[in-house]
Amino acid sequence: MPPELLEFEEPIAVLLKEIEALGMLPATGPRDAEIASLRRRIESIRADLYRNLQPWQRVLVARHSSRPSTLDYVEMLFTGFTELHGDRRFADDHAIVTGFAWFHDQPVLVVGHQKGSDTKQKIYRNFGYARPEGYRKALRTMRLAEKFNRPVFVFVDTPAAYPGIESEERGVAEAIALNLREMVVLDVPVIVVVSGEGGSGGALGIAIGDRVLMQEFAIYSVIPPEGCAAILWRDSGKKVEAAEALKLTAPDLLKMGIIDEIVPEPAGGAHTAPDEAARLLDAALARTLAEVGALAPDVRLNRRYEKFRNMGRLGTDFVDQGG
Repeated sequence: MPPELLEFEEPIAVLLKEIEALGMLPATGPRDAEIASLRRRIESIRADLYRNLQPWQRVLVARHSSRPSTLDYVEMLFTGFTELHGDRRFADDHAIVTGFAWFHDQPVLVVGHQKGSDTKQKIYRNFGYARPEGYRKALRTMRLAEKFNRPVFVFVDTPAAYPGIESEERGVAEAIALNLREMVVLDVPVIVVVSGEGGSGGALGIAIGDRVLMQEFAIYSVIPPEGCAAILWRDSGKKVEAAEALKLTAPDLLKMGIIDEIVPEPAGGAHTAPDEAARLLDAALARTLAEVGALAPDVRLNRRYEKFRNMGRLGTDFVDQGG
């Protein structure tokens, strides 16, 4: 069954209906040839559409329900995955998964947000909205990886950290802030992939690394477009304008130096061909790990620090006041 089509893919929907109608007819040479021709047109139209996506359209792609999740990539890219649970303080947050695995015969730690695919899973995973214990679990397992000298792979895909009262009561801001501080000095290679929706501090709380990669149609921003529109225009219907203003696309973020590399996706997005998306990501991760792993620890840590320290200079010299 093909993935659900998005609102801007209406031309493809029309052709798919034609193919469905032809498929109900007796098999003949001309019928098969026409179906093949329609499929080629679909691929051509899809390539054109995705070559010229607007920011809001990229938001829709990044949020697609069939887009590969952290556990999907774990299955396709890693072997011997053993999940680790709990923050050793309060509970196990199902919106963040962590576990040791093997990547190209090298032991690594995998950390990532998990939204869930169907309704039952989405409720179980809290729709990817991590609570404080999720960030504390992530840091606990990262420190364990540091102890055993295992590189860390992080997959970012969340609308934001969970904003509920119980989340605030248990110190979500402190948990995220602690992760930011500790991940900067984590003495193993850390490679971050923005694989879907990177939203607000909920994303940044596990997104400090030596290299930040971003899949072609993922998004990464300080706030979701709907929230931005509600604050700036008092109208969440202005989400299209907000998406444009936020500069949340991979090309925008690469230009500003927020990310280090864009990982290509199949035409039509990762949800149309997960295996191909995983193959492209696998090559980028293997190359990046080799590059980062070849650096001396002190060089790697200094470069990681400078990378995030340099963000926000906006073309002016930053004067360090000390302290």
